[in-house]
Amino acid sequence: MARLKGKAVVAQSGGPTSAINASAAGVIQTALRNDSVFTGVYGSLNGILGVLNEELFDLAQEDPAQIDLLRKTPSAALGSCRHKLKDLSKDRADYERILEVFRAHDIRYFFYIGGNDSMDTADKLAHLAREIDYEMIAMGVPKTIDNDLAFTDHCPGYGSVAKFTATSAMEAGRDTEALYTHDTCTVQEIMGRNAGWIAASAGLARRVEEDAPHLILLPEVPFVLEKFVADVRQCLRDYKRCFIACGEGTKTADGKYLGEAGGTFAKDAFGHTQLGGAAEAVRAILEQEVGVKCRVNRAGTAQRVAMHFASRTDIKESYMVGAAAVKAAIKGTSGKMVTLVRHEEDGLYRCTTGLADLADVANGEKMLPKEYLNAAGTGVTPAFRAYALPLIAGQAEIEIGDDGLPVFARLAKHMVPHRTGRSYRAG
Repeated sequence: MARLKGKAVVAQSGGPTSAINASAAGVIQTALRNDSVFTGVYGSLNGILGVLNEELFDLAQEDPAQIDLLRKTPSAALGSCRHKLKDLSKDRADYERILEVFRAHDIRYFFYIGGNDSMDTADKLAHLAREIDYEMIAMGVPKTIDNDLAFTDHCPGYGSVAKFTATSAMEAGRDTEALYTHDTCTVQEIMGRNAGWIAASAGLARRVEEDAPHLILLPEVPFVLEKFVADVRQCLRDYKRCFIACGEGTKTADGKYLGEAGGTFAKDAFGHTQLGGAAEAVRAILEQEVGVKCRVNRAGTAQRVAMHFASRTDIKESYMVGAAAVKAAIKGTSGKMVTLVRHEEDGLYRCTTGLADLADVANGEKMLPKEYLNAAGTGVTPAFRAYALPLIAGQAEIEIGDDGLPVFARLAKHMVPHRTGRSYRAG
């Protein structure tokens, strides 16, 4: 079969990370080097919304130095979104619009960098294209700090957020240790709504028993008030302080998020429910049930885009999956997501790429295995350390300006003229 020729479009979706731009650089640079296949390489402004709205820009017109600097730049330089397309079987309008834009611009290759929903979008586009006999290739490039994509050993972005999380716990833990006579407890709220991979990474900070975090709360382990209070009191007896790494998705035994169920434990002076995040709910419990002062730390979005302390391994592998997606597409592969495959020989970590069906990835979710948690469910095991430590190895290079601050890429985004003859604003 003759090699498919046409333009490529690359898009980013979901929460920005330290590593998603490295994947974009892998796609863009590899595609631009293969101009016998790709007659143009476009970026889509704000993920799939950019395709729907026909907001595309020509990446070939960008300064090559800025494209290369993407490897050292956090967030999502192409623009991201959280737009979930409707079920194809119920509403085909958006999918048909996407293919309308593709046809108008002779786009034959679609590279979507994102998580489960992005893989689902790419899969359904590939199916519809086959149905209407439009030749195109759709490839998924994994991205999520949550590390919950199935069929891949780990996800680009996870190593960097794990490195930041563990380091933050080490630093803040020493702060609590120094001032335990005043701020006896600290709760560090950590991202991860449904899976506890990021919260678990805080456990890497605990090299010796007295190190923070003393307790880890995870979505996979139901929160039981009486047990938690007893665990905290034991920590106070053992260390005179307690540092808690609290996953934002921590749930009660009946499946309610702790932040939502905060009113079960937290009441004001009038008995009214006090609502807040998971860490605030834990703080209220500690102050009411244990009677100690508690400080809450919340890095928010800073934890997922901390380029200044990103993992060198993570950035390298993130670029690798982007490049691998293009190489597979050139060979005619479609409907797949690039995976990371772990190899360990003589105790040395090595990683290569593989492929998984987009449909399988879209419908899967990888939770933290039980063997990675201790018997109490409040700490990590040596098995988890062996899994996670290679992923945080090394410190990613960044460029520092004359003012002592990092230099990040900024794309010019030369927009491509519309060709569909009609406007379309995705809602």
